[in-house]
Amino acid sequence: MEEALDKELKAAIAKTTAGLSPIALAAAYSDWALHLATAPGKQLQLVEKAARKSWKLASYATTCATHPDPPQPCIEPLPQDRRFSSEAWQSWPWNVIHQGFLLNQQWWHNATTGIEGMTQQHENVMEFVSRQILDVFSPSNSILTNPDVQQETARQGGWNLVRGWQNFVEDATRLGSGQKPVGAEAFQVGQNLATAPGKVVHRNRLIELIQYAPTTDEVCPEPILIVPAWIMKYYILDLGETNSMVRFLTDQGFTVFMVSWMNPDAGDRDLGMDDYMSHGVMAALDAVQAITQRNKVHAIGYCLGGTLLSIAAAAMARDGDARLKTLTLLAAQTDFTEAGELQLFINDSQLTFLEDMMWKQGYLDTSQMAGTFQLLRSNDLIWSRMIHDYLMGERTPMIDLMAWNADATRMPYRMHSEYLRRLYLNNDFAEGRYRVGDRPVTVSDIRAPVFLVGTERDHVAPWHSVYKFNLLSDTDVTFVLTSGGHNAGIVSEPGHPRRHYRIAFRAKDANYIGPDRWMANTSPVEGSWWPALSDWLTKHSGEATSPPPLGSNENGYPPLCDAPGTYVFQK
Repeated sequence: MEEALDKELKAAIAKTTAGLSPIALAAAYSDWALHLATAPGKQLQLVEKAARKSWKLASYATTCATHPDPPQPCIEPLPQDRRFSSEAWQSWPWNVIHQGFLLNQQWWHNATTGIEGMTQQHENVMEFVSRQILDVFSPSNSILTNPDVQQETARQGGWNLVRGWQNFVEDATRLGSGQKPVGAEAFQVGQNLATAPGKVVHRNRLIELIQYAPTTDEVCPEPILIVPAWIMKYYILDLGETNSMVRFLTDQGFTVFMVSWMNPDAGDRDLGMDDYMSHGVMAALDAVQAITQRNKVHAIGYCLGGTLLSIAAAAMARDGDARLKTLTLLAAQTDFTEAGELQLFINDSQLTFLEDMMWKQGYLDTSQMAGTFQLLRSNDLIWSRMIHDYLMGERTPMIDLMAWNADATRMPYRMHSEYLRRLYLNNDFAEGRYRVGDRPVTVSDIRAPVFLVGTERDHVAPWHSVYKFNLLSDTDVTFVLTSGGHNAGIVSEPGHPRRHYRIAFRAKDANYIGPDRWMANTSPVEGSWWPALSDWLTKHSGEATSPPPLGSNENGYPPLCDAPGTYVFQK
């Protein structure tokens, strides 16, 4: 009863903090404040910096006010910061306003970093939190200090603000009633999303396995099994007819199977990582082999599905199971020491708080996950949208990828806790402590050749973290670094404008090359990386043969229903 009382309190607090532990934040603040209070040298340095920045801004403002041509700015925004890029921000007084904000932002960065004795995670948390607070007060967020909004308001006679208010009310109403964003209703699964023809050939408590119909007279003998993450609906890899990886692979002469995960609820709270591997990856692999009557399979894993597939591949290698012909990992991490800003939310205090919140409801809700990811890219996902939709009064047209992103899934209490603790917090898999069954598994046991893909602007699985597979593996690795982010970089079909990638092969006995040097030494290639994957898979495949049947009645895998199945519709 006492333990339940503790959990109930934390679960109640979590509703008002979006799942963030106030104790973890207080610990970071205390670490920063106490170390800064006992660092007179750092304090003096900050005073000097404040004085220099004030003098620099005053000189800049004076020059701007007395000379017709604006001087060189005091400070340039970061490359990814596009808030002040328009011409209107370069004229008086808006140039002084945004320069003052950027100097203030830089000073707070200095104030929260480089403090001797402070733990690295607490430093990262304080830098992140200070940046989030400052972004709230960015001059671009207010009509009073945003010249672009003022010009648009004058041009339209204020109608942009009227439309913006209508947009705000509509969005708030939809959010409150649990409806999808405006425009998402134009994209329907089975109608213009996830339309590749096929059959569900296996169903268990956790997955439906979809086998797609062949589109060529002959296919490579080794089928492809795709394991997406269960934090997302599988059809990100089967969006429309032109940007479906499934259709692309079948058109290249491959037999493709896809795992479609069940959307868990409170009754699934005790499902763990072992369940997802045995009832997910291994059950699907058994079905693929039984249907196609092939001993070798090309396995592809995306994001969290790629991590799970790596664990399964390591366990199979440990146990002498040689069914994997190749392994393709898309934006998937195996070492979590450089997992990006998501690590800010990973420590014992925060995870205990999160576990108590999940204990109450039995799962991690979609809105709680979405809020965390939005914080990681608040300028792009929160504030820029507020300016565009509510101050400019415009609407960003809905696209298939955005509609898919609004169709999120939940994660079971036990599985998510195990995933965060064993991988993110303790890094057990990379360090040889992750156990499958009664024995540990290790990446270095994997001998199948690997096609590894990272994306340049990934905020979920940063490409430097994905690249660390090269440090752990003892097999041939072909690494691809593609433009785009975690999702748009993977959905990069041929013909997509402004796409490029880098690709290089590393033999298992070659010397290690660091990620930044690898990037500098590898020239970009214009276009989609999908053909490179197809060529690589073909190179590791046998002679083409007739397509296998859709399902196999005699082997216990009869077709159950048409793709996209039933699990994808679970809300």
